[in-house]
Amino acid sequence: MSSGDEELAKDLGLLSALTIGVGTMIGAGIFVLPGQAAAAAGPAVALSFVVGGIISLFTALSASELGTAMPKAGGSYYYVNHALGPLFGSVAGWGNWMGLAFASAFYTLGFGEYLASFLPLPALSLGPLGLTPFQIGALLAGSAFIAINYIGAKETGRIQIVIVTLLVGILTVFSLLGFLQADISTLRPFFPEETGGTAAVLPATGLVFVSFLGFAKITTVAEELKNPGRNLPLAVVGSVLIVTVMYAVIMVVLMGVINWPQLAPEFTDTPVLDVAEIAFGTIGLAGVGVALLTFAGLLATASSANASILASSRINFAMGRDKLVSDKLNAIHPNFATPYRSIAVTGGLILLFIVVGDVKTLAKAGSVLHLIVYGMLNIALIVMRQADVDEYQPDFEVPLYPVVPILGAVSSFGLIAFMEPVEIALSVVFVAGGLVWYLAYARGKTTKRGILSQYIISRSDEMPSAAVSAASTVQPDGGQYKVMVPLANPQHEHDLITLASAIAKQHDGYVEAVHIVTVPDQTALRYGAEHLDELDAESMTLLEQARDDAETLGVDIETHTVVSHQSFEEIFDVAKDHEADLVVMGWGPDSHGAPGRAESARDELTEDVPCDFIVLRDRGFDPSDILVPTAGGPDSDLSAEVAKLLQSTYGSNVTLLHVAETVEEGDSFLREWAETHGLEDATLQVETGDVETAIERAAADKSMVIIGATERGLLSRLLRGTIAESVVDDIDSSVLLAERARTRSFMDKLFSR
Repeated sequence: MSSGDEELAKDLGLLSALTIGVGTMIGAGIFVLPGQAAAAAGPAVALSFVVGGIISLFTALSASELGTAMPKAGGSYYYVNHALGPLFGSVAGWGNWMGLAFASAFYTLGFGEYLASFLPLPALSLGPLGLTPFQIGALLAGSAFIAINYIGAKETGRIQIVIVTLLVGILTVFSLLGFLQADISTLRPFFPEETGGTAAVLPATGLVFVSFLGFAKITTVAEELKNPGRNLPLAVVGSVLIVTVMYAVIMVVLMGVINWPQLAPEFTDTPVLDVAEIAFGTIGLAGVGVALLTFAGLLATASSANASILASSRINFAMGRDKLVSDKLNAIHPNFATPYRSIAVTGGLILLFIVVGDVKTLAKAGSVLHLIVYGMLNIALIVMRQADVDEYQPDFEVPLYPVVPILGAVSSFGLIAFMEPVEIALSVVFVAGGLVWYLAYARGKTTKRGILSQYIISRSDEMPSAAVSAASTVQPDGGQYKVMVPLANPQHEHDLITLASAIAKQHDGYVEAVHIVTVPDQTALRYGAEHLDELDAESMTLLEQARDDAETLGVDIETHTVVSHQSFEEIFDVAKDHEADLVVMGWGPDSHGAPGRAESARDELTEDVPCDFIVLRDRGFDPSDILVPTAGGPDSDLSAEVAKLLQSTYGSNVTLLHVAETVEEGDSFLREWAETHGLEDATLQVETGDVETAIERAAADKSMVIIGATERGLLSRLLRGTIAESVVDDIDSSVLLAERARTRSFMDKLFSR
């Protein structure tokens, strides 16, 4: 079934986008923090919420512009990493990831408090470690939320709208009834001396800022919005304004009904329920009111916790894709199609934070790390504007630039200064830790260069020498990306070099063309090298043509001739010795040994693929209309990367194909997979039935097919001839077989499916 007609990428309206932000933010400030917040600043905490909303508003405007220009998975982390480079991307990634993990634990503890208000939960003592009923409830709930994300179940847009509508409705009735019972005199003095007077407002803002962490999530669905240039900023800014007003009003109501010192944690665990009992009691519905607010508290904290777990695991996944953390975390579950390792690691941290943390500590830890990220996000906007790169074409532009992003950066970083020394120390530790992580681990692996360093280095004559030196010093040192092309057939040389050059160009890398000249075992290799012209007259001509083609395409190239007793097997040795990142090679009956294989029969059992491989069955290089069949797995990840690179270079139309038991199952998998791999704009096609038949049918009008080698057994069947005969030979277009580098055990090689 073709999903070209459905285009879910454009079916989210303004209301749906608003509910994403409001639903994520509405829980913390109202249901979890009132007691802590009242103790921190008294009635003035209502002003703290307003200040937090204003600080968020600056960042919301910047996030809206970046979101319409770069609607990518990873959100704030992606913007910082792309604009400022992987050094700051490491700080933003770790800060965003851990900040959301802290926030998830905070929301889940809130859920535990409301769960314990009506369900008798035991306390538990484990030696020196004691768990309260709240923590027991939070651990149960947290485990459930993690399991939901692990198996891939998620809220739909309609359910989110219903949840948020119910919450807003319940809270509106609660506010109206509470306002009728409020005694404004309890709000005087507005700045009580016992909390520190006016000096308490900004520290309290640092505490409650965790209530504003949901608006940036809207930017991750920018490509799914109708009229994103209008609806994205309206949704992001609107959600911040709505929750800010609700927070301020409800805090005034709470402290108007019950004197603010009585809301402190030492007097009540759930102040909202105490106020609800009084407010609804005036109309004889005290029990109903408490039940309604308990339900609302569970709903709000569950929604916020679930959304935060989902977002944190995706940031972790995005960091793995950029090689800032191990890409082993990017493994996709074969049944659930979720990044299960990322979710498991994140979930383990959340459960740990529930055990060792408390509401106030987790709230401020989540706040301080997000403030760091939001400050860098505003700077990222300034960099993208000043660099004026062609790719940056936002549908919405921040008003009053550069005042808004400057205020956003200053206010975000500045608020950290008003926190307790332990929170300030935490921010310093995470920034330093992110820098050390990049220099010690990620710098040697990642190849991505930020816009900022490119901008500085490209204008080295105009820039201060210290800035140029710093930009050059922190550049990624993963080595320049190398695409190796083993050449054997002059008829396919041009297309192989064209494909390799397109990939190398996108990675700011270069091409290495290698011609392997085979001599008999009886002939010494030195003799072969000295008599190369006699043994292979085509070698020099083949490499010269490759050099001309690559230079015409604007890519640097190196050429080598290798004399060997082996033919196909030597490709693996050269790729390993030359530390290639990717090998692009030909595929056909006359190619490097057996047809249709990325490994010979012997090597399939004894060798690991030393780097990523792309094998081209060449029927003319035409990437205008690409089909990518996928069933998940690392090789499908590589096929997605290749499709994305060709799309960026040639403006290709990309169609993703998944064959599933049911259309519903396939559609859910394919949407998740497309979003994870940055192919949200691709046409999605779901088929049921026979895999080979489905691929043949889908490929009929395509110019190129890219198949991940181990798609649930596709490679094993390909090597045994099934797909090679029934699919590949029946497809008129060129076929790329993509195989990700991996290390397999001997038993895996013998018995892998």
